Amino acid sequence: MRSWRVTAPGPIGTGPLTPASGPVPEPAPGELLVRVFVCGVCRTDLHVAEGDLPVYRPAVTPGHEVVGEVLALGENPGDAFAIGDRVGIAWLRHTCGTCQFCLRGKENLCPASRYTGWDADGGYAEYAVVPADYAHHLPAGYRDDELAPLLCAGLIGYRALLRAEVPEGGRLGVYGFGGSAHLATQVALARGATVHVVTRSRAAQRLALDLGAASAGEEPPPEPLDSAILFAPAGGLVPVALAALDRGGTLAIAGIHLSDVPGLNYQRHLFQERQLRSVTANTRADAREFLAFAGRHHLEVTTRPYALGRADEALADLAAGRFAGAAVLHA
Repeated sequence: MRSWRVTAPGPIGTGPLTPASGPVPEPAPGELLVRVFVCGVCRTDLHVAEGDLPVYRPAVTPGHEVVGEVLALGENPGDAFAIGDRVGIAWLRHTCGTCQFCLRGKENLCPASRYTGWDADGGYAEYAVVPADYAHHLPAGYRDDELAPLLCAGLIGYRALLRAEVPEGGRLGVYGFGGSAHLATQVALARGATVHVVTRSRAAQRLALDLGAASAGEEPPPEPLDSAILFAPAGGLVPVALAALDRGGTLAIAGIHLSDVPGLNYQRHLFQERQLRSVTANTRADAREFLAFAGRHHLEVTTRPYALGRADEALADLAAGRFAGAAVLHA
C-alpha cells in the first residue's frame, strides 16, 4: 500500500512528508476497511506536517476528507454499512460517549476525542480504516472529488456558521476564502444572508463574486456586520474583524490553529456585546445536518486535483495560496 507519513514535522519546504509503503491495514472490531478513491487536502494537514499541531502518532499518515468504498468489515461493525458502500471518513473518529460533554450533545469537546490523520492514520494512502460509528453516508449528486472537501472544509464551515449565529437575512463577513470558506459562503447565501468576503487573492475574490458574495476584496466590508467568520489562520485579523461588527455581532474563528492575537481595545472591539468565539471540530449531528443540507442544496465545490504521489506538492501549493477552492488527492 502506498501512503505518505509525517516523519519530521517542520516547514513544508524541509520535506516533512515522505512517501512510504506497507501492508493494507486490517479492520479491528467495529471498524471498516475502506479503499480510498480521493482525499481532500486540508489546512489542518499542513499544521500537522509543519508541527503547529504536535503529532500524537509517530509517522502518522495525514488526511481526513476521505471518500472511498467499504472493502471489508471488522467484527461487530453494526448494520449501517455493507461491503461495496460508498463512505466518507472525516476528522472526528472517537469520543468516549460518557463524559459531561458527550452527554450534553457536545462530543466535539470530549477530552478523550481522537482524530483521523492526527491520532490515527488517515487518507493520504490507498486504504484506510475507520470506526463504523464515525463513518458517514454521503449525499447523491456529487462526484467523489466534490464530496471530499465536504467532510472537513464543509463541516467546519457549517459549525462556524452555527457559532457565528448569523441572524435571518443577516450580514456575514468572511475573512480568508479557501476550501472551507467557499462552502460556508454558499450555505449562508442559501439561508438568505448577505456575504462580504475579505481576501488578498484575486482568484478567490473572483470565485466569491461568482458564488454570489455582495463584495470581495482586501478592504473592510462596506457595511457593519451582524456576524463574521475568520478562516485565515492569522491572529492579526481578529481585531480587524471585531471592529467591523455591528452591536451584538459575533466573530467565530474557524481554524484549529491561529497565530497570536494582538491586544484588543475593549471599547472598539468588544463593547456593545460583541462576541468572540472559537470553533472546535464538529459533532456527528453537525455532519448529518450539513450532509443532508448538501443533498438538498447542490453546492458548487471548486477543486484542484493532484495524484496521490504529489501530496507534498499539494500541501506546498496550499501553504503558498496557489489555488482557490480545495485540493484533492486521487489515489
